[in-house]
Parts: sequence; structure tokens; C-alpha cells
Amino acid sequence: METVLVVDDDMALCHFLTRALCQKGYQAIPCHNGKDALQALRQQAIDLILLDNRLHDEEGLEIIKDIKKDFPKVPVILMTAFGTTGTAIEAMRRGAFDYILKPFELDEILEAVAKGLDAHLLMSRAVAIPTLSEYRENSDHIIGKSRVMQEVYKLIGQIAGSDVTVLIRGESGTGKELVARAIYQHSRRNENAFLAINCAAIPETLLESELFGHEKGAFTGAAKRRIGKFEQCDGGTILLDEIGDMSLSTQAKVLRVLQEGELERVGGNGTIKVNVRILASTNRKLEDLIKQGKFREDLYYRLKIVSITLPPLRERKEDIKELTEYFFRRYTEQLGTKVSHIEPSVFGKMTSYHWPGNVREMANTISRSLILCKGEVLTAEGIVFDVEGELAPFGDEEELERTLAKTLDPLFTDILRLWGTGLHSNLLEKIEKFLVKKALAETKGNQVQAAKMLGVSRNTLRSRIDKYRLSA
Repeated sequence: METVLVVDDDMALCHFLTRALCQKGYQAIPCHNGKDALQALRQQAIDLILLDNRLHDEEGLEIIKDIKKDFPKVPVILMTAFGTTGTAIEAMRRGAFDYILKPFELDEILEAVAKGLDAHLLMSRAVAIPTLSEYRENSDHIIGKSRVMQEVYKLIGQIAGSDVTVLIRGESGTGKELVARAIYQHSRRNENAFLAINCAAIPETLLESELFGHEKGAFTGAAKRRIGKFEQCDGGTILLDEIGDMSLSTQAKVLRVLQEGELERVGGNGTIKVNVRILASTNRKLEDLIKQGKFREDLYYRLKIVSITLPPLRERKEDIKELTEYFFRRYTEQLGTKVSHIEPSVFGKMTSYHWPGNVREMANTISRSLILCKGEVLTAEGIVFDVEGELAPFGDEEELERTLAKTLDPLFTDILRLWGTGLHSNLLEKIEKFLVKKALAETKGNQVQAAKMLGVSRNTLRSRIDKYRLSA
């Protein structure tokens, strides 16, 4: 259970926020001054802090300074009144994760808390690499002793200590984010922020603002100044995930950050200096995108100073047994199932499968199979693949796409004909709502198991349950 420290001298507001967070499944601790907040941090593990900007005679900026001195990876969200956005931005430059203007809506606070906790997990949960780290119970692991994975580990060790830009390549689900986190955790910047931005998941119109920030009035809906992820991550490391989906105009601005170490907010005129290490990842062939005029060649070579390519799981089948055992141990503990053994025939079935979704699909498969297992032994018959019965490879990603297109084409033809404006966002939301409902139904409302089945964090699942007003 994540723990949130609420620091506010307004007793009523502090009680309201503490109660609301507890109702959402967090452990919330009320606190009314900076001294008590620091004492609470020393006494127990805190995952995030909600901090009021004015605590009697105490300044939020000074409290953040004290917090970041001894607890640099704990995200701090500053709550501040209107008219003090300059102070809030200065607080973020000193290490705050975000700020919320008063008066605020509860949903705004809860969304910021969920994002902050996700960021804290990325920074604090260790990534164990066989040649670099010893096993730790509270860590994610890059598993595999195959020769090709040994080369990946060596390369991570060689480049982690420098500030060199790294391009991480590989199919979806091969572990690109884990590699990025391992580089960060073994770098000189590991006490500063680490942020991961999925360029494919953010609409093109919003990605530029997300990365570089914007000034008040820069566009419709820009009601206040907002600093972007590059400013927020100053001194730290940023992962641009799926950078191949980034527009050319945004690519040009990223190139400027790489070359000059500076940026401009959307709608702004002033130049802002930033010192950020950039890691990028993609599952697309950037060389093909360059030929198509969809990716800048100069940015490609700036990113590709060092390139790490992760092999698909079908090309390192000698690691499948070890991966199966790892995920079995991990999920039997997390899900609290009664399953205690794996039947040896399971390993043969796992090795025979083609794993189009790679390691991520394997994790979801084992998690789902454990949830549905009725006995104490996981058998080969109990392994439920995403595409049940398909033990021969699709061939390639294009063939899989053709199969999906053949199945969905008639449905999408009707949707395009019947729906008007807002088709893209409406359809995505309806599909997402259906998936969340289905996962909750399959797991009988168990949010931990449903999140594992969907491959998302519990915080993300909670936000979707609230968004679609679903019964948990």
C-alpha cells in the first residue's frame, strides 16, 4: 500500500485530503508543519508528499529544500494559492514533482498523486541485472543468461556512468524501459529525477506542451503557465519512449535540447537552459521512417551515439525456463494464490509458443494462468495464451497486423460510416472501458489481479475505474 504524507496547517483541508486518499486505497498520514513532516520521513517509508506552500511562518520552498536533501526520490506535490505560480515553478526547479493551484478539485489532486506515485516507483524500484546487481526482493529483474543478453548487460555497465545519449531498440515487450531504468540507476544522476514519457500515448497536439511546457494563453485551455518534463527533469534523466511516433516539429525541439541544452515553452519567447540526459526507445525502424520523411536524420544520429538492441524472446528461447520460474515466484507471492509448483511440461509449452508480445506477454500469461488455476500445481493445460492454440509463429509483425485487420475491418467500416466527430478519442475510450470492465469481471473485482492482467499499474487502473464510473 502506497503511503502519502499530507502536510497542511489547515486542519479541515488536511483531514479532508487524508480521508479522500484513504478511501482510494492509500495510507495517508496527516501532518501540520515542516518539522513533523521531516520526522515522519525519517520514521517510515513515504512514497509521496502533498505539501502546502504556506505553513504558518514556514516557506514551502525551504521545506522542499530540506526534503530533497535527505529524500531526493520522494515526489513532492506543492499546493499553492492563486497568484503564486512563480513560487510554484521555482519549487519545481528545486525538485518538486508538480504543483496544484488552490482552490482545486479532488480529481485533480488524485490524478497528480497517481502520476507522482508512478514516477516514484520508476525511480525507487531497483532493476537487478545479473552482472551488475545482487538479487533484491523489492526489485524488477532483467532475466536471461543467454549470450545475447550478456552482451546487453556489458553494454549497460559500460555506458551507465557517462551522460551519453542512448537509443534502446527492440520489439514491444522486450524490456526497453527496464534497460533505461537500469542505466539511470547506475548513473551519476541516480539521485535526481527519472521520468518516462510515452510519445505514442500522448496526442500530438499535447506532446509538445507536455515536454516543453507552455505559457498562459498559449492555446485554448492553457489557463495557467505549466513547465514541461524537460524543465521538471533538470539534472536528471528522461526516457522518450516510442520516439518514432513523435512529430517532426517536436523532433526539432528535442534536437535543440540535445545540441544546445535549451528550450522555449509553447507560446513563450524566453530561452530556458536545461541539463537533462536523454534516453530514447522505439520498436520501429527509424531508418525506414527517415526514408519516408517521418523522422529527422540529424536527430537519429544524435540519439544513436550508443545503441542497445534487445532481442525478441523467440530469439533467446534458452532464457524461457528461467523467465517462467521468475514470473511464477513473483506472481504467486503478489497474487496470494495457493499454487505452489510448476509441472515440468509447462516449460515445453512455454518454449513452443512464439511470444509475439515478448517478455511482457509472458508475464501477463503467467499472471493470468495463476489467477485461473484451480489447484496447487500449474499444469501445461492451465497455461492460457493471449492467442490460445497458436504455437506456430505469425511470421512477423506485419502478418499479425493483417490478421487483426481482417477481423476488425467490417466492424470499423460501420463505425466510420455511423460516427461523426471525435471518432478517435471516443472509440479508444470505449475499447478501454470494455477492457477494464472485462478484467474486473474476470478477477471478480480484485484490482491487483485486474491490473496485472491488463499490464498497467494499480494507480492507472484506479484512475480508469473513476473515469468510467465502474463498480470496483
